Amino acid sequence: MRAVRMCFLQMLLFIKKDRMLSAACFAPLLAGAAFRFLVPVLDRIMAGWFSGALILRPYYGLIDVLFSMLASIMFCYAAAMVILEEVDDHIAGYLFVTVLGKEGYLLARLGIPAAAAFVFTVILLPFFRLHGSGISSIVCLAAGGALQGLILALLIAALSANKLEGMAVTKLSSLTVMGAAVPYFFHGNVQYVFSWLPSFWMGKLAYHGELLYILPMMATSALWIWFLVKRFVNKI
Repeated sequence: MRAVRMCFLQMLLFIKKDRMLSAACFAPLLAGAAFRFLVPVLDRIMAGWFSGALILRPYYGLIDVLFSMLASIMFCYAAAMVILEEVDDHIAGYLFVTVLGKEGYLLARLGIPAAAAFVFTVILLPFFRLHGSGISSIVCLAAGGALQGLILALLIAALSANKLEGMAVTKLSSLTVMGAAVPYFFHGNVQYVFSWLPSFWMGKLAYHGELLYILPMMATSALWIWFLVKRFVNKI
């Protein structure tokens, strides 16, 4: 564990020196404040334009889902950029054969940031949420968000040859979070076309308020993570 801790602290020093990555880590806090205080104001303004109807209110649960994913996505994105830097410099391969090992490297680079994002979300979502979710739903959404961040980071690390490609893959892989919107806009069996996306089950959980949706969410996330970890390790 000492090697994992040192590897994680080294990553923090790298992120601290990069202003863009440092800003990414603070983005969830600013976004949460904007969601909580600006969205209701915007909703009331739009209600004045459209005969008193609160247009955004039916989607408050979806906004909560997006916030629950945001911290993990930002934290793990920063970690993925560090990984790509180490891949470019051929450092990652050397770290794999040290006492750190493959598992320790992935734990330090991705596992700890995802766990930190989970704690961050559990603490802050009750303050920033727009929908009246219970503590059980908050924990489930935070867990799903942490897994979504891991998936996005692994997509970047596994499919990118360098940081420049990583930026392009980030834009494409971020589309995977849009599965959360499907239950809000599609009804009937057609929506299950997107059931391979973990974010789809997060959207189902928020839309229906049914905690059992965490089971397919965890199952699909596990499959994604297993495949992407295998691809990344083979790449190194």
